[in-house]
Amino acid sequence: MATVAPPRPASKIDPDPAKLEQFMNKMVGDMGAAMSGPLVITGVKLGLYKTLADIGPATSQELADNRRLDERYVREWLSAQAASGFVDYEPQGEKFSLNPEQQMALANEDSPVYVAPAFELIASAYIDEQKITDAFSSGAGVGWHEHHECLFRGTEKFFRPGYRANLIANWLPALDGVVEKLQRGAKVADIGCGAGASTIIMAEAFPNSQFTGFDYHDKSVERAREAAREAGDLPNARFEMASAKEAPGGDYDLVCIFDALHDMGDPVGAARHIREMLAADGTFMIVEPMAGDSLAENLNPVGRMYYSASTMICTPGSKAQEVGLALGAQAGEARLRQVLNEAGFGSVRRAAETPFNLVIEARA
Repeated sequence: MATVAPPRPASKIDPDPAKLEQFMNKMVGDMGAAMSGPLVITGVKLGLYKTLADIGPATSQELADNRRLDERYVREWLSAQAASGFVDYEPQGEKFSLNPEQQMALANEDSPVYVAPAFELIASAYIDEQKITDAFSSGAGVGWHEHHECLFRGTEKFFRPGYRANLIANWLPALDGVVEKLQRGAKVADIGCGAGASTIIMAEAFPNSQFTGFDYHDKSVERAREAAREAGDLPNARFEMASAKEAPGGDYDLVCIFDALHDMGDPVGAARHIREMLAADGTFMIVEPMAGDSLAENLNPVGRMYYSASTMICTPGSKAQEVGLALGAQAGEARLRQVLNEAGFGSVRRAAETPFNLVIEARA
């Protein structure tokens, strides 16, 4: 019987002290960022950012008194925020404040760069870590509905500012003839609508058109209906439970999918069904995370965020469904084009983009 030689140990290479120090500085920075996330959630929930923006510069006592909170907790929170660079600190007078840029990111919900809710989304990845770790061994999926509810809240609040800033002003006008149809009165489906942010934004902007949001997740549909009521009981927006391949109806002038095609188990099948839902001159708009077509192109801060989220949320979600293609959140334009062509769309083009979004227009 032939014997198998044991594997040779990897050659020992002494680390470069300077490179080790540089890498450890990076790790300490990342650990500090990870630890600061829950404090951002606390600051949002307790109104600390908004209040500091209104009354600052302020001492910890002044901020605590305004919010009727314990000063010692507020002082430690402010100290952590200052160390993170999330608030400014003036040693003379021991005053804390938010500069205009910090206010846009952490205190102003109407800002296009309001990113505070992202930390609630990220929290779900920690809460659900064991489920994903187990899936590495089993190969099983973890459905969207199986995640902690903070994922749903964080996703709604995090994506809404970007949609509000870009959808009406930039993305829809980049589509051929779509705005004119919406102004006259069009029939629109928003597939995988989640909590309805994108659907509601379009319905508010185009009162002559009818919008239906579809999602398979019952709690998301419930939240979307609640959000529509909060927006003033919009008469031209409704929400129904249905998966992408089962959404009913036809002759839609516009079908949209926002940041969800890559989450689907069978994106080709979903796109093929959407092609059948469209009117003869209808348009399919797909908004996906910005990505290049190769891993090397995506080795940057945006790619880091999206690959991480894809590992914990998007890829497990796709693998939990039929086919389980698992495109991932960094599929890139070429791979998305391949999916759409396979589904029967002959005309596919990049219509618009932002540093975080890729907007594709597809027509039969």
